[in-house]
Amino acid sequence: MAEPTAPSTARMIDFWLGGSDHFPVDVAAAGAFEQAYGPCAPVFRSLRAFLGRAVRHIADAGVDSFLVFGAGVPTCGNVHEVVPEATVLYTDVDPVAVEVGRRLLAGHERVGYALADATDVGGVDPALWARYLPGWGERPVGLVFLGLAAFLDDDTLARTLDGLYEAVAPGSRLAVDFDTEELAGYPQALAMMGPAFRMRAPESFPRLLGRWQPTADGIVPVARWRPSGTPEAVPDAFHGAVAVKPVG
Repeated sequence: MAEPTAPSTARMIDFWLGGSDHFPVDVAAAGAFEQAYGPCAPVFRSLRAFLGRAVRHIADAGVDSFLVFGAGVPTCGNVHEVVPEATVLYTDVDPVAVEVGRRLLAGHERVGYALADATDVGGVDPALWARYLPGWGERPVGLVFLGLAAFLDDDTLARTLDGLYEAVAPGSRLAVDFDTEELAGYPQALAMMGPAFRMRAPESFPRLLGRWQPTADGIVPVARWRPSGTPEAVPDAFHGAVAVKPVG
């Protein structure tokens, strides 16, 4: 694969997580962002730890197949490492991310990677769907929707989550996060996120979930969602939840 000339958020996060699948252009962009904001590694480690706790919770509820949206670089504690007993289909709209992901996942029989837009998953290869999401619509699945809400307007986000609710079987669970207004205090960093980036006030989060019902934990700062010990002292950049499509 030719070395890219433009940075990728997914590869910047890989850099912050201590991975090895990024390029100098990504490191430079990560450094520029930190100049405007401050250290980012602790923030993204906290978000990745939330992913791990949420996915483990979903698996403990009896779910054994996962569909991951906007997967980026699937390393450093991603879904298939947390629940190796499950089948996992990663998706991303970025062909480079998909290419890197497929290379990294070569040899993993229970894990696949598809090119797909989170707002329109109908284009996923049916063979991949059948292999990694058996019984779709009839058996509960785990949906991972992290890092995407901030790049969708309210109507698109609500419509996408409601479409997923309609498509999955009762008992399915959704791990989701939302960007708070924390970046508003760092205008230079906020400008780097581009015009599509949307911060939201926490009171708007339940409405966007629509019919999905959060667990009793609620929609809370990710470090405080079922922490394994004392929650990390990190900026309140993301709120997260696991939400359920009820049975019956």
